[in-house]
Amino acid sequence: MKIFSPALSRLARLRYWRIEHWVSDPIAAQREVLQDLITHGQYTQFGLKYQFSEIFNIRTFKATVPIQEYEDLKPFIEQIMNGEEAVLWNTPVEWLAKSSGTTSDKSKFIPLTKESIEDNHFQGSKDVLTNYYHALPDSDLLTGKGLVIGGSHQVHPIKEDIQYGDLSAVLLQNSPFWSGFIRTPELSIALMDEWENKIESLAQSTINEDVTSIAGVPTWTLVLLKRILEITGKENIKEVWPNFELYIHGGVSFTPYKEQFNKVIGPNCNYLEIYNASEGFFAAQDRIGEEGMLLYLEHGIFYEFMPIEEYGKEKPITYGLNKVELGKNYAIIISTNGGLWRYLVGDTIQFVSLYPFRIKVSGRLKQYINAFGEEVIADNSDKAISETCAAMGLSIKEYTAAPIYMSDKNKGAHEWLIEFNENPKDIEAFTFLLDKNLQATNSDYEAKRHKNIALGLPEVTAVNKGSFHEWLKQKGKLGGQHKVPRLSNERIYVDEIKKIHQGLQ
Repeated sequence: MKIFSPALSRLARLRYWRIEHWVSDPIAAQREVLQDLITHGQYTQFGLKYQFSEIFNIRTFKATVPIQEYEDLKPFIEQIMNGEEAVLWNTPVEWLAKSSGTTSDKSKFIPLTKESIEDNHFQGSKDVLTNYYHALPDSDLLTGKGLVIGGSHQVHPIKEDIQYGDLSAVLLQNSPFWSGFIRTPELSIALMDEWENKIESLAQSTINEDVTSIAGVPTWTLVLLKRILEITGKENIKEVWPNFELYIHGGVSFTPYKEQFNKVIGPNCNYLEIYNASEGFFAAQDRIGEEGMLLYLEHGIFYEFMPIEEYGKEKPITYGLNKVELGKNYAIIISTNGGLWRYLVGDTIQFVSLYPFRIKVSGRLKQYINAFGEEVIADNSDKAISETCAAMGLSIKEYTAAPIYMSDKNKGAHEWLIEFNENPKDIEAFTFLLDKNLQATNSDYEAKRHKNIALGLPEVTAVNKGSFHEWLKQKGKLGGQHKVPRLSNERIYVDEIKKIHQGLQ
């Protein structure tokens, strides 16, 4: 039913005046957001604890409320999950988004309120469309359908009127009725959580649709697009969907995938990056083909920016937009209309422009691998390798790991270089157990490893003794204060150490 398309296109274009409003006066927009948040939060358990009724400016807010990590907010979130009201926010929390875990938990649960769903996540999505139409006024995007590739869309009850699922599941359940007319696939397929069958159903059900856009993480999207080409026998996606014009991506670096997408999709495709997480919809690219995502400043989130060298200090310094600098790494701290207060997201960003404020994601505060959406942090890998060694009677000196990026012939994987005190007799058995333990530690890694669809079995190399020592020596980093990086999202360390390993053979 394309009767909605002209009306929705007009509405999207007409909203641009509102974006111009907060872009032109960002400091005032953020001040108003914080005032609204404090008003909502003052009679909650959290607000009473930190005397929100006495907070009248940003300085007092920062002095009164300490920076929170997930472990700090976890007791409040558990109260919400037990059915208590007015814990972090003054309206009912009926949904929680499940995402990858922390050091001590396989998964974490982020509360979602009516306000955060409608005024942040949905409004952020609408503004992506508005900015796209502003950048490309002649676009026919909404004359066709958008294919959305989310995670597992199943939702699960916790208590009466409280459910959890991944973010895409919650948003799907709360979407307005008319969204079904501009989205594909049908709900029964979108709700499938067995990925092998889901990819096949997605491919078969969308081949004959007029798909003009896709939104999804690069790994699953590539798996789906390649399957569609196999079924149709076409050379590229533009031959399957002639009106296809936009791929929306986020969550992981797109750089390693860009060449593959150009080949699979074909000519004249636009690529647009978004920064959307369970905690909030933060930013999206507003200039096609140019670096940087426009920071969303009137969407129920108040931002602070902490220089990364402040992380771990008892009273870290944070800055508002008026004091940030270009090219400097900051950790994002957010207060949201979902009830997160001075919450440390864990991502690091850099500003690529000021007034308007555009950012790029530069990494994580902690070592990590997130090449395929798996979000493996060093705490996960330390635990997995420790448990594996204990089970097999082994011990190690050093290790490091990095991604093996997808190619035309091979799926992605992780490559581990490990210096054992005594090499395992069966490296294959060690690899399988390491993989099993890492899946048990990290739910996102587990999902990507499901039936080897998106992420293959790790490749483990027992490097020669002295390889890491020699690498540190060559870097001039021998000494107690210098450590081998456990995880990296790039292959620089792994490739350098492999070369040394091969030279010691």
